Amino acid sequence: QDEYKPDKDLSEVDLKNAIRVHHALATKASDYSKKSNVLKLKTADWRVFLFQAPSKEEMLSWILRINLVAAIFSAPAFPAAICSMKKFCRPLLPSSMTKLCQEEQLRSHENKMKQIVDELAEHKLHPVEKSLKSKESEEYRLKEHYLIFE
Repeated sequence: QDEYKPDKDLSEVDLKNAIRVHHALATKASDYSKKSNVLKLKTADWRVFLFQAPSKEEMLSWILRINLVAAIFSAPAFPAAICSMKKFCRPLLPSSMTKLCQEEQLRSHENKMKQIVDELAEHKLHPVEKSLKSKESEEYRLKEHYLIFE
């Protein structure tokens, strides 16, 4: 609700409350019906923010711009941690800016998308029994949730 003033320095409170958009995804909040023109921003640490725009056109513009900035500035993920147990670990998402040029960044995103689609298809070929309330079932669910989000 505060108006942005480019000549005003950012305060410590401003920086503390800033939302990091690296590896974030903005979408229309289709599951939210209390207000119209609401977009959902899901951050790399899986926090969810809702923003209301004055119009549908502006909401779509915000979604496009947020996702563009997130894609341009998100450095490729580090590999997931390796452990002796066959446990799923999400990869580490760096908050630093990418060193790739835009064309390389686009190719990186396209390759990652292909990899994730293949990995999700492979994952779904080997489902775990839903009746099991075991570590394997929880691991399967976590990995599937991560792959779908990615």
